[in-house]
Amino acid sequence: MLRQVIHRGLQSFFYKLGLFVSRHPVFFLTVPAVLTIIFGFSLLNRFQPDTDLESLVAPSHSLAKIERSLASSLFSLDQSKSQLYSDLHTPGRYGRVILLSKPGGNILHQADVILQIHRAVLEMKVNYKGYNYTFSHLCVLRNQDKKCVLDDIISVLEDLRQAALSNKTTARVQVSYPNTKLKDGRSSFIGHQLGGVMEVPNSKDQRVKSARAIQITYYLQTYGSVTQDLIGEKWESEFCKLMHKMQLDHQDLQLYSLASFSLWKDFHQTSLLARGKILVSLMLILLTATLSSSMKDCLRSKPFLGLLGVLTICISSVTAAGIFFITDGKYNSTLLGIPFFAMGHGTKGVFELLSGWRRTRENLPFKDRIADAYSDVMVSYTMTSSLYFIAFGMGASPFTNIEAVKVFCQNMCVSILLNYFYIFSFFGSCLVFAGQLEQNRYHSIFCCKIPSAEYLDRKPVWFQTMMNDGHHHTSHHETNPYQHHFIQHFLREHYNEWITNIYVKPFVVILYLIYASFSFMGCLQINDGANIINLLASESPSVSYALIQQKYFSNYSPVIGFYIYEPLEYWNGTVQEDLKTLSQGFNTVSWIEQYYQYLRVGNINATNKSDFISILQSSFLKKPEFQHFKNDIIFSKAGDENNIIASRLYLVARTSENTQREAVELLEKLRPLSLIQSIKFIVFNPTFVFMDHYGLSVTMPVLISGFGILLVLILTFFLVIHPLGNFWLILSVTSIELGVLGLMTLWNVDMDCISILCLIYTLNFAIDHCAPLLYTFVLATEHTRTQCIKNSLQEHGTAILQNVSSFLIGLVPLLFVPSNLTFTLFKCLLLASSCTLLHCFVILPVFLTFFPPSKKHHKKKKRAKRKEREEIECIEIQENPDHVTAV
Repeated sequence: MLRQVIHRGLQSFFYKLGLFVSRHPVFFLTVPAVLTIIFGFSLLNRFQPDTDLESLVAPSHSLAKIERSLASSLFSLDQSKSQLYSDLHTPGRYGRVILLSKPGGNILHQADVILQIHRAVLEMKVNYKGYNYTFSHLCVLRNQDKKCVLDDIISVLEDLRQAALSNKTTARVQVSYPNTKLKDGRSSFIGHQLGGVMEVPNSKDQRVKSARAIQITYYLQTYGSVTQDLIGEKWESEFCKLMHKMQLDHQDLQLYSLASFSLWKDFHQTSLLARGKILVSLMLILLTATLSSSMKDCLRSKPFLGLLGVLTICISSVTAAGIFFITDGKYNSTLLGIPFFAMGHGTKGVFELLSGWRRTRENLPFKDRIADAYSDVMVSYTMTSSLYFIAFGMGASPFTNIEAVKVFCQNMCVSILLNYFYIFSFFGSCLVFAGQLEQNRYHSIFCCKIPSAEYLDRKPVWFQTMMNDGHHHTSHHETNPYQHHFIQHFLREHYNEWITNIYVKPFVVILYLIYASFSFMGCLQINDGANIINLLASESPSVSYALIQQKYFSNYSPVIGFYIYEPLEYWNGTVQEDLKTLSQGFNTVSWIEQYYQYLRVGNINATNKSDFISILQSSFLKKPEFQHFKNDIIFSKAGDENNIIASRLYLVARTSENTQREAVELLEKLRPLSLIQSIKFIVFNPTFVFMDHYGLSVTMPVLISGFGILLVLILTFFLVIHPLGNFWLILSVTSIELGVLGLMTLWNVDMDCISILCLIYTLNFAIDHCAPLLYTFVLATEHTRTQCIKNSLQEHGTAILQNVSSFLIGLVPLLFVPSNLTFTLFKCLLLASSCTLLHCFVILPVFLTFFPPSKKHHKKKKRAKRKEREEIECIEIQENPDHVTAV
């Protein structure tokens, strides 16, 4: 009883709302238009891109950020970023270049050319306010001699060049890999500076025979001042231009350059590349909506309503964007998905309202027809819009740990609210004017009076075709002339009979089993998308650089900083064994290891604290080859006693080309050890900030949104018309969601912020299209389930086909945007719409004929009513025999 009361109350409310809109169409047309103009100007004036890529795509709350703060408080990260090598996430400003020799070549034989390029970089000048700045003015300085920090591969190349000039063979200059001995006696790790290495066979010291690539990084100082940052940005820009020029001058080498701004630039490049394609997409959606709303009947055809429906969603999206920028929002490329998401939901409401208008009786006044259409459609559309708001509202909650997802969900919530308002106001007003034209028998395109049938019969065929209002189709057997719409005609006359055919059903069951199998197989292979390349323009310099870097420099993981942040008895044998155990399997760059070796070679005994620290300070750190280790130790002095309060070393693991995943595994293995070991340490690399619990952070929004929708549907089991409708809706949405998730994994789509947003949208897109179909079915009172599903498809199939076809055609231009972000968006939305269409038109029509709700009780009720009616008629005839005579 409560369900019927709530449903009738909502229908009554929307009936009155429809009457109110139909009586004041000018007001409801004007207010949205004025709002769009106001907020549209703010969109133009306040547009500002977001330049902080880390805050957008890295988890907002992660242990890696806390570890970064702690590590930075001990040792300046700006001074140590040359040691803390990171693939694409190096902090601060820098310029980086990969020099690649031709296939079969040896890059070490081209040392002179590489050093010429290196000198060109050092001599490059940047002008700012009349002053010229070179790399020496901007570089990070070494503490010991205040010279620029340069990669050690430069020293190796200079040794090779000197050997060539002095007629020595390059074999006399021995280069080992990954650790090599420099001219000043230092042992240096060059695993990330030399790539594509082939070693001399059976070489004990891992001597290099040849190498394909060299990577050089130029680190700039970061003082935190705006002026310094501007000069650094100009230097990076000139660096990239210089590398392009050098590529033209040195055709025997391939040069790939990268700067700190390159990632953001190539991330934002997607928006610039997609602008024209989005306009083409809009034109295609307008054309599809216009054609799908047309009929041969010039009176009842509504091509302009299809057009105006799409424009309604456009102006509501413009208004939403204006509100976003007024509230100090900053644009980023992930927001490209909002127009498509809003269009997919908004046009569904437009086409459902248009179908609701067609289901009303023509003999009613147009205002009553508007009210009936609102009463019929807006209840369902309100429910789906509410679920959209709940899903994206949960995604915008504090539980979401990725800022890009949170910002997107916040914008989507505003877009959904404005879509809803604009559809019942702006589009409702357009429907009022169209209904008034239809009632007064005006042509739907030319807006002229339609001539009478007698007048048309005297005119040529082409004129009759243009002015045909379907009068010769209508008969006393056919009460609804809208049945001649081509989609409804196809569904009624052909598709409904075919899909419910008993011989088709087994093949549909087999098809669903195949679908479920592939979906399940894909769900077992999900990959997290922590790789930033997934969000960049595909033909950008950053992507080219990352692919070459991954191919030639992925033998070793990013350099992991191992920070011991409490005083430790380094002279103790047990502590030494613990340190060896922790660093086992890693290639280490460690003052501790070098110091222990120094003590062994010199046969020096340092088994107590005073001897250990005294020899360390007075002898070991005074040696030129070990002076650089001063930066890795923090001493404190209490009276006459010195203590080591903190120190650091570097760990590098052997990896494959899938460096990022293996780096995450290293982090997950090392971090728990810090809790159980007696040695108190933290591990950090700038890459960890982007990867730390990324999989959990990126999947949390869709889990929360899915749980929120599931909870709402369960709680409203007894508030909707039929609980089985909710039950079938939950099953359908789950099937579609898991199908999209599995198939997109098989299509090489990783779980990044874009694919997660698409999965949240898939939940709602499925509800949007399945809910009206299912509720119409469970409420149907026909004799059989087959007849009920036929009526459901005939009632809602047109709107579903119109919306999905417009949506799919609008996605096509995204294929031609050379960006990984738009490729992901295209794949996910294509799968979402295809799986929804498959369920609405193939799977549900067949499976609903097998399972509850049963329609037998409706049949019994109809028989009882018919019998009761016959008895009443017999009694009336017996009481009034003259009636029979009159008949």
